[in-house]
Amino acid sequence: MWSSSQASTRGVVEMGGRVEAGPSHFPKRPAPRNPARVNLSRTHAVKPCSAGDRAGISVKCNLGWSSQPSPDLKRHLRGFSSASEAVLTSQSDLRKLFVGNEKIGVLLLNLGGPETLDDVQPFLFNLFADPDIIRLPRLFRFLQKPLAQFISVVRAPKSKEGYASIGGGSPLRQITDAQAEALKEALCEKDVPAKVYVGMRYWHPFTEEAIQQIKRDGITKLVVLPLYPQFSISTSGSSLRLLESIFREDEYLVNMQHTVIPSWYQREGYIKAMATLIENELTKFPEPQKVMIFFSAHGVPLAYVEEAGDPYKAEMEECIDLIMEELEKRGITNPCTLAYQSRVGPVEWLKPYTDETIVELGQKGVKSLLAVPISFVSEHIETLEEIDVEYKELALESGIKHWGRVSALGCEPTFISDLADAVIESLPYVGAMAVSNLEARQSLVPLGSVEELLAAYDSKRDELPPPVIVWEWGWTKSAETWNGRAAMLAVLVLLMLEVTTGEGFLHQWGILPLFR
Repeated sequence: MWSSSQASTRGVVEMGGRVEAGPSHFPKRPAPRNPARVNLSRTHAVKPCSAGDRAGISVKCNLGWSSQPSPDLKRHLRGFSSASEAVLTSQSDLRKLFVGNEKIGVLLLNLGGPETLDDVQPFLFNLFADPDIIRLPRLFRFLQKPLAQFISVVRAPKSKEGYASIGGGSPLRQITDAQAEALKEALCEKDVPAKVYVGMRYWHPFTEEAIQQIKRDGITKLVVLPLYPQFSISTSGSSLRLLESIFREDEYLVNMQHTVIPSWYQREGYIKAMATLIENELTKFPEPQKVMIFFSAHGVPLAYVEEAGDPYKAEMEECIDLIMEELEKRGITNPCTLAYQSRVGPVEWLKPYTDETIVELGQKGVKSLLAVPISFVSEHIETLEEIDVEYKELALESGIKHWGRVSALGCEPTFISDLADAVIESLPYVGAMAVSNLEARQSLVPLGSVEELLAAYDSKRDELPPPVIVWEWGWTKSAETWNGRAAMLAVLVLLMLEVTTGEGFLHQWGILPLFR
């Protein structure tokens, strides 16, 4: 299972246009705790387990910050050579961080989504205008926005159909706002006053809008928390690139201390919350012990992992390993598998693909399938339309008789409480060096500043590696790709000559005048 993860945790440097492996900035991947689980597929049994729900509590929290000094905290930190060595040993130590003039903020980062059908096309434009989504060679970088406009216009009608089928828009903003409010209340319950902000990458409220509000509120210490359990260049990384550009251009932000929690898939609260959701859904099947647990994660291009050192695949595999361990503790030993969904374009993405895997499972005689959207903590079009409609229909057509789907975490109490703990635990390292040697279990990408985390996979801030090798002779994918690019460029040049001169084959054949 872990054979490919070694390649996914290396850095890259570009030399002469060629991508070469550089020294790793990520910690070495820990050995799996269960060596027997090699292919994420095992046979288990079911034992019912009850899980208590935390009752909703109305909490009032004073967001005023004390102006008193914090000598106890200073004495606590004085004994360490660096902030990264200072491990606070109790909740009372953590709370002392708020004694002082500091104003604490938490910035939740998410993708964003169109709230109405009219928002679909401009949302798609913002998405495809991101160079972390569509990577063009430097020579053609000026075409980024025109290409994004073209793609968004072409794809908008089909995308609108999808959003229309789930109510006319994405619920992502409403859910994320609710998560922010729940996190704020959870922090208040833990005696930690903080303001929580939402910054979306491709739609309102944009990250820039959240940053402006953070400045107006006078926040002095900021915890950046992407709502992606696993770190990826294309999700958390893209948002961090944007934050870096915003921070670099603003003197206030340069002086504001911050830290980023890049991923949190390994946290106990998150793992237990996911296990509880799976456990509850299994009881709805006629034969729970025979259900295949089907983890479906959002895909990324294979080049991100193999060439850019994206730790996403390794973190995803470890995450599922941890969830299955938790289920085993509850007596649930169902088989499981992992696949990747939502691929677009001609390039190769992480495999196996969700749609192909569903068909294969049906052919192998699987009759009960429980889909688990493992990389999503909020409901949106990938869960409500792609999984609930497209994949369910495909599963039934493939011979699977019983279908179920685990809901996204949303505001699940255990999950929200654990996020609050993650924020509190990160506060000693706000403005400090990245933490990579704590005794507690850490993710593959350690805490750090925006700049440190970007340097871990992209020290030169260059464009991501191309989806194919720059050039190969012979009948190869690379040759086909470049032949296609050359052909498209030639057609574009000929078309421009036709339009500007009024002469050429299209005029001679009587085609071009039809468009006048």
